[in-house]
Amino acid sequence: MKLAILRIGTVDSEVVSTILQGLNNAFPQIRCALLESVLPVPEGTYHETRHQFNSTQMLAKMADYTKKADVDLVLGVTEVDLYSGGLNFVFGEAQYSGKVALISLFRLRPEFYGQPANIKLFLERAVKEAVHEVGHTLGLGHCGNSSCVMFFSNSIFDTDIKREKFCEKCSLAVAEYLRKRD
Repeated sequence: MKLAILRIGTVDSEVVSTILQGLNNAFPQIRCALLESVLPVPEGTYHETRHQFNSTQMLAKMADYTKKADVDLVLGVTEVDLYSGGLNFVFGEAQYSGKVALISLFRLRPEFYGQPANIKLFLERAVKEAVHEVGHTLGLGHCGNSSCVMFFSNSIFDTDIKREKFCEKCSLAVAEYLRKRD
């Protein structure tokens, strides 16, 4: 199985490199790579009143990249603020058991919450959200274990308390999903 990271708009290369390394650690049986192409932030996804971008619409615009890049999964990484449906914001969104997922770095920086910059914390958050959204593409739902990477992040606090790894139950589910795909 192959997964590619697609930058959407301008995204720092150090951040993308760290996310790629985190995905390789979380999914050693999946080949992860960075796409050279960059998708401009898709027109029509911006909501003028909210000053945010619709993540569901952005996922739809990403769908062609699995074919273009000849990969099974694509993870979009963007700097823009995302929302979905009736939610005030989302850190990311994925097609459940699908081919595309998306994360936003916008609300993962400590500075967003009035705290001093902390690159280590920011990168940890980015990896957790990336692994979480890719987990959804592999058929995982949200986990009730607050330390599992698949725990739902209703706030940045939830992201901070969970680990970058799957709990035993979710780890077994990922292994089973990937075994069936082979």
